[in-house]
Amino acid sequence: MGSSCCDNKSEDLKALVKSQSKVLWIVLVINLTMFFVEFLFGYFSHSQALMADSLDMMGDALAYASSLYVVSLGVKAKAKASIFKAVLMLLTGLGVLAESIYNFYNPTLPAHQTMTIVAIIALAMNALCLYLLTSHKNDDINFKSVWICSRNDIISNLSVIAASFFVFKFNSHWPDLIVALGITLLFLKSSFSVFIEARQQL
Repeated sequence: MGSSCCDNKSEDLKALVKSQSKVLWIVLVINLTMFFVEFLFGYFSHSQALMADSLDMMGDALAYASSLYVVSLGVKAKAKASIFKAVLMLLTGLGVLAESIYNFYNPTLPAHQTMTIVAIIALAMNALCLYLLTSHKNDDINFKSVWICSRNDIISNLSVIAASFFVFKFNSHWPDLIVALGITLLFLKSSFSVFIEARQQL
């Protein structure tokens, strides 16, 4: 009876790991693709907010890759991976802050049409990622941290769309810069939150 119970738990665990890995591979590919899309269009449209969001996509892709590495490992390994993701979010936030400071002294009016179209596409892709990750968000600290990353992406995308509207309305680069700084603060806050929870698990 005990052996049968252990066998069932082992099979359930294998099924869970397989399901988690499949989801992580899908969101990894989506985020890596959208990083290149947003970065290129952000660069050519002079949108600081789009480029900030693209850096977030790259950070998330690396986070999902680290999550794939530890998906079948223990709590300690997953907590360490979450700390790695917290560091990535911190570095991303600091990178966006540096770009925003540069843009402050070298202002260029972004192409609001490009900002809007690309941000809507990114929003749709991130909504799909969030939907896929939600069913696993309470599995462990590993998945909770990547779910937080995906949730932040949705907020970032909506902010970029709002920025594009105000860039058009006021014919100013300031809304784009303000949103980029807002994304930075979101990254930093989430980074510390994930780091603290992961440290507690360690």
